[in-house]
Amino acid sequence: MYTPRDCRGGEAVTHETPSVIKGLPDNARSPLGPGETYIPVVPNETGVHEITARSVTMGLLFCALFSMAAAYLALRVGQGMEAAIPIAILAIGISPLFSRKSTILENVIVQSIGANSSHVVAGAVFTIPALYMLAAEPGTGVNQPAVWQVIAVSFLGGCLGILFLIPLRYHFMVEMHGQLPWPEGTATTEILLSGERVGGQAKILAMAAGIGALYDGLVTTFHAMADLISFRAVGLGGLLARNFMTLRVLNNAAIIGIGYIIGVRYAAIICAGSFLSCFVLVPLVHAIGTHVPGALAPGAIPISEMSFDQVFASYVRIIGVGGIAGAGILGILSALPSMVRSIGANIVGMSHQDRREITKVPRVDRSLSGQFAIVGLVIFAVVALLFFSFGVGVGGSFASAAVATALVMFIAFLFAPVAARAIAIVGTNPVSGMTMLTLIVTGFVMLKLGLSGGNGMFVTMMVGGVVCTALAASGALSSDLKIGHWIGATPARQLKLKFVGTFVAAVFCGLAMWVMANQPAGMGFGTSAIPAPQASAMKAILVGIFGAQTSMLQWYLFALGVLLALILRMTGVPPLAFALGMYLPMELNTPVLLGGILSWIVARKRGADDATVKARQDRGILVASGLMAGGAIMGVIDAAINTVIKESTGSLAAKEVVHLLPAAAFEGIPGELIGTLTLLALCVFVVWYSRRAKPE
Repeated sequence: MYTPRDCRGGEAVTHETPSVIKGLPDNARSPLGPGETYIPVVPNETGVHEITARSVTMGLLFCALFSMAAAYLALRVGQGMEAAIPIAILAIGISPLFSRKSTILENVIVQSIGANSSHVVAGAVFTIPALYMLAAEPGTGVNQPAVWQVIAVSFLGGCLGILFLIPLRYHFMVEMHGQLPWPEGTATTEILLSGERVGGQAKILAMAAGIGALYDGLVTTFHAMADLISFRAVGLGGLLARNFMTLRVLNNAAIIGIGYIIGVRYAAIICAGSFLSCFVLVPLVHAIGTHVPGALAPGAIPISEMSFDQVFASYVRIIGVGGIAGAGILGILSALPSMVRSIGANIVGMSHQDRREITKVPRVDRSLSGQFAIVGLVIFAVVALLFFSFGVGVGGSFASAAVATALVMFIAFLFAPVAARAIAIVGTNPVSGMTMLTLIVTGFVMLKLGLSGGNGMFVTMMVGGVVCTALAASGALSSDLKIGHWIGATPARQLKLKFVGTFVAAVFCGLAMWVMANQPAGMGFGTSAIPAPQASAMKAILVGIFGAQTSMLQWYLFALGVLLALILRMTGVPPLAFALGMYLPMELNTPVLLGGILSWIVARKRGADDATVKARQDRGILVASGLMAGGAIMGVIDAAINTVIKESTGSLAAKEVVHLLPAAAFEGIPGELIGTLTLLALCVFVVWYSRRAKPE
């Protein structure tokens, strides 16, 4: 039984969850009528464990782990890892290990803290790697970012996104109740409500994560099989190579998991972009280039002397970068009506903060005050000014630092509500497009202020990194607050812990990025090992604005990509997915398609009823999520091993003692045959195990 109490304190209460939780109230997803109020799953009068050592510790632990995993995946394949759902599953699955089962509010806190990993990572990996790539190129004048700078950019951006959303909480959660679908928040909430049933599913997730880590570890760390399958064993690889084409499949469990989650439609679109690049554009450029004497910028050698990969990287990839940029800009233009409404709501929220926030309010509606947000923004402005003045290197120009700070705050103020509304409507945040616009505006402003070359590019990208993280944070926070609103968490507690989670995510994201940036030559950012597609698009924008290492052909190819994005948008094909396929190496896209095909096979009915099909789909998603998490974490571990060996010995020769296959066999037909058979076995297991699921 529950003992009522005043929300500010009062008599002692029991700490239990409701005896029966059937699901969300009937009016959770519908607009409220006159005089109607929403009563969450855990009502205001209920005293339930919420902020405990367990919930905070688990949340921070998951935040650290998933920050590293998400950074690896986003940099490797251009797809972020949404952490909210797997963290919710793990929180419930681990609960029985304690003497006291976790309450649903504790699990909300675990999920809310851990979910910081996704948006902080997204903001950092979409921008900062561009500076690492530029620093590696001679003549750019760009310095390699320090670890503390990456952490600072991520933390500042995350805090700014939280601060700008505080005044909008009441608008989105209460005033807009039942008017927006919140797709991702809905899925996470249903998992949190499903209780013990999800506990069993957590075991499936953990098992799949172990398989993913083992599989990718055998490939990358132990060299037990080939990591790249090019079908040389059946003669197809040689036939394609003679016609200046290629067909490659990366032997990677995590990427197959990503393809499964994406689904066959988007996976096919991504792979279609890759096929256009590798089967049409690369051979076409090579055929034309054989008649062009000398090097043709941005290429460094004649096209007739280039390999397939060189033609792809020097010319075709630029078209993909233009397509990514064009898709982002088109996304912004299509969202203009929503943007205008959101900006208006933000202005109202900042000027007319709901007065109930500073008076006696129910626990479930108690948020941080408008005064807190204002003070926080002032502190942010001071810290950001110091950061841009002394931590970034604007040449001692206080004016440039002040302008950079003002741009960050103004752009984040305009776009933060846009990000929140986008998450509420479609579950997707157009953060890359908004960041590209930020870079363009900031870049030209910095040029006017006299910042050019490497210094100008560095400052501009730091501004873009803060803004990108802020927008990602605003969108993710809105979903977390909605989960808490439906279930009955205390908004003020969620918001306070968001700042803590943001700091932890920033630290571990910065460390993961530093590890991956310090890989051996040919394995760093911008290579086939870590392509970092979004950051490469940001790099192209910087290069174009500041005029370093550019050519007219490069801009023509970039414009061609933008035009292609427009045509795709007009024909109903998602331009961003297609453009990502054009940019990413084929070996990364083909396993994505393979994963999408697996999801299609699992979802086929073949006489099964709807409940059985849904059970199969749910299990398949859990297995795919586990493969993603396990493979990604193993990727970070392998990168860390590479860094340690390199720093201690000066080379990676010491690592060869753990390789199960010699280099000749690993890279040759024996390794490829083993890899092909093992990959097929993994695919068969995913389909077989997923289709064994039965409705509960």
